[in-house]
Amino acid sequence: MSHSNLHTVLGASGAVGRAVIDELLNQGLPVRAVSRTMDKPGVASVPADLLHTEDAQRVIRGSSHVYLCVGLPYFEAVWKKDWPVLMRNVINACAANDARLIFLDNVYMYGPAPLQVPFDESHPQQPVSEKGKARKATLDLLKNAMDKGTVQAVIGRAADFYGPYATNSMLYVSFLERMLKGKAPQLLSPTDVPHTYTDTVDVGRALVTLALAEDAYGQAWHLPVNPPITMQEATTIFNQLLGTAFKARMIPFWLQRLIGLFVPPLREVWEMNYQFRYPYVMSDRKFRERFPEFEVTGYEEGLERMVKGFGSPKTLHRSIAGQEVGV
Repeated sequence: MSHSNLHTVLGASGAVGRAVIDELLNQGLPVRAVSRTMDKPGVASVPADLLHTEDAQRVIRGSSHVYLCVGLPYFEAVWKKDWPVLMRNVINACAANDARLIFLDNVYMYGPAPLQVPFDESHPQQPVSEKGKARKATLDLLKNAMDKGTVQAVIGRAADFYGPYATNSMLYVSFLERMLKGKAPQLLSPTDVPHTYTDTVDVGRALVTLALAEDAYGQAWHLPVNPPITMQEATTIFNQLLGTAFKARMIPFWLQRLIGLFVPPLREVWEMNYQFRYPYVMSDRKFRERFPEFEVTGYEEGLERMVKGFGSPKTLHRSIAGQEVGV
């Protein structure tokens, strides 16, 4: 392993990238932030497009730990084309620098749907969505590199997350963004179906926890979560925090499908609706048993932090949530 003890965060301007940097700074560890727009005081920000081999090599050079927290635009074609390229570039750069890789993964590769209740790291990986297939192909590249000893890596698999800067979160798009404009929540799922969410601060803390644990490498871990929450329960919490009395309403599935013909982002979300039609309950038992001291943020505290985070114009202006490849 590299002797520099430098922690490099790829995707430093996204919601999770920021949380990882906060935790690294809290622990007094040296940080390199790779981003086009990062402006955290005391953190050297380095621009890069990780789809370019030379850029990946440049920003990872000298690193001991590399956190891959990049977010690509939420389009099937982009994921299929760019994720494998990005992953190969990062793996090769980590291998060349003897750096350990910490990969922020999602749960799209699990299938068939509906998923087991609850589902854990052993769930079959037979994705039913095109984006899920793209993520599995990307994950397989990393797993093959791990099996061959090309790179030491650990996989942290997050549930849908929410928090400051998380503008792609369903709890922002369907709830907070609308409610701050005086509009009622508009949902893509029934109000009574339980769904697992995780706080971005917890995701950042958990990734650093895994990165610093020697025995965590070579494995996939579900990052810690609270019990699942229904959209009705989320509505109640948001109303309490905002002093409102909105009622959440679901857009019927047939109407979502129709609107998706004309609204590309909704069309991209449609193939993921199995996550919201049925109970979606992620088990974090493995992580909790290994790290029993880890304290998970409650929904009330996490959503309050999210509301405050989006409450100022400056924060809203900077809410980019990893939209660009180079972040």
